[in-house]
Amino acid sequence: MNLIIGSHVSFTKDKQLLGCIEETLSYGANTFMFYTGAPQNTNRIAIDPNKTILALELMKENNIDYNNVIVHAPYIINLANNSDDEKWNFAINFLKQEIDRCETLGITKLVLHPGSHVGLGEETGIQNIIDALNIVLDRPSNVIICIETMAGKGSECGKSINEIKQIINGINNKDRIGVCLDTCHLNDAGYDIESFDEYLDMFDKEIGIDKIKCVHINDSKNVRGMSKDRHENFGLGTLGFDTLINVIYNERLKDVPKILETPYVSIDDNSKEKMFPPYKFEIEMIRNKKFNDNLISDIREYYKNKNHKI
Repeated sequence: MNLIIGSHVSFTKDKQLLGCIEETLSYGANTFMFYTGAPQNTNRIAIDPNKTILALELMKENNIDYNNVIVHAPYIINLANNSDDEKWNFAINFLKQEIDRCETLGITKLVLHPGSHVGLGEETGIQNIIDALNIVLDRPSNVIICIETMAGKGSECGKSINEIKQIINGINNKDRIGVCLDTCHLNDAGYDIESFDEYLDMFDKEIGIDKIKCVHINDSKNVRGMSKDRHENFGLGTLGFDTLINVIYNERLKDVPKILETPYVSIDDNSKEKMFPPYKFEIEMIRNKKFNDNLISDIREYYKNKNHKI
């Protein structure tokens, strides 16, 4: 099985896509996901075509398939609540801009949190999502919007196969819509990931497994069904190493990119400021299919090394 594994990486002002590739390679990964700007605000830097060209060359040199690269839309986009027309239309237009940025970068997969209805009710929230996406997808583009499965925190829409199905069924341009599974979210929404093939069977029957375009691989701090959405490092949560390995290596999803969004690790137990990415070590475990009992201490030791700035 040709494992397609990567993580969230940073898109910075100085290096942009080129920096994403360099970070990806440092983790031993062969794909990645990034935000084109801060996920909490609308500040966006202009995309430098020269850096994009250099990034594409580096990807080609290292056999990274551009079709497996993912952009994540910012959290501030909420298509489910239209109680304020101005805010709802702003969310729609900002999503259009994110699609434009994907097109400029040549990326074809954009993961989107469907949104929270914030008191309007699930049916109204889902219809608002459908209406908004039909507006957004009414323009020619190669970018597929991948609706992310949610944990059900607060008034989130998209927490069940049925809700995702409702959204997809309402989309006019179905070729432009896909799904991103999130293992932590699925667990927290009540699905048994230890029986992942049973989940895929249900998904295939109701939606079609071909709609799965990306999988976020995260352990969870919560027991199943808690609807809290709190990610944990790989193998250290309630899902556990073997369960997540079985998801990653499931043959039915062999051609689907797997992306880690696990928490950064503090340099010591007392630090809340010096936080570092765990992905190099988690990807090594995944490739070896062997759990590292010293995961956290090894990450800390690596970043305490004199060759790494703290």
